[in-house]
Amino acid sequence: MTSATRTTTDPIEAVAISTICVGWAILSSTQSVVAGFKSAAFTDGAFIGLIVLELVCASIALLTLYFRKYAVSTLCPVPSTVGLGVGLALYLATWIACWTLTAPFAASRPEQPIDSLVSTASISLPTLVAASLVNGTYEEVFLLGFLLRGLRGYGFSIAIGVSLLVRVLYHLYQGPLGALSVLGFGLVLSLYYVRTGLLFPAVFAHMLADIVPFIWR
Repeated sequence: MTSATRTTTDPIEAVAISTICVGWAILSSTQSVVAGFKSAAFTDGAFIGLIVLELVCASIALLTLYFRKYAVSTLCPVPSTVGLGVGLALYLATWIACWTLTAPFAASRPEQPIDSLVSTASISLPTLVAASLVNGTYEEVFLLGFLLRGLRGYGFSIAIGVSLLVRVLYHLYQGPLGALSVLGFGLVLSLYYVRTGLLFPAVFAHMLADIVPFIWR
């Protein structure tokens, strides 16, 4: 029996896997916006629930792809010492990109929903680290490894655009400037991934982005 080698996807499969992986997140984010950016507080319980949910969704999505002859093993980020350093540099690059995009609004910038959620969070460090490890891997494996890479046959501009659109949609709960920051963050990681094809540095940069704001505040 030969190993599956397919790493491309089509619109129908892309929508199906996106629904499994982030359909619930897009729905929740949309409901938050409609309710005036009201979201559940960041607590240990909420983050543990997120870990469980993402692990379950990841299992369903990967099994679905496996039975559809997709090369699931290629979605595994390969850790390395160099990757850690590159990931740190990527994180700094995303910070600069986010600052550049939001700086023009600094003078009249109201507090964003994400600022309030982070500042009032009640999370222990072990839970924060665990959630960052799972969430950073989950999101980038799906957005970059599956969605962006899978749609490359339609042109990288479309592949990057679709990936960024999905990323922003489930982060709308963070507020307008929060979503703009997510766009800058995703663009930097997307361009890096298109150029190198390496997942781990992007995953590590995402982990840092999940951890640093809580520690900083």
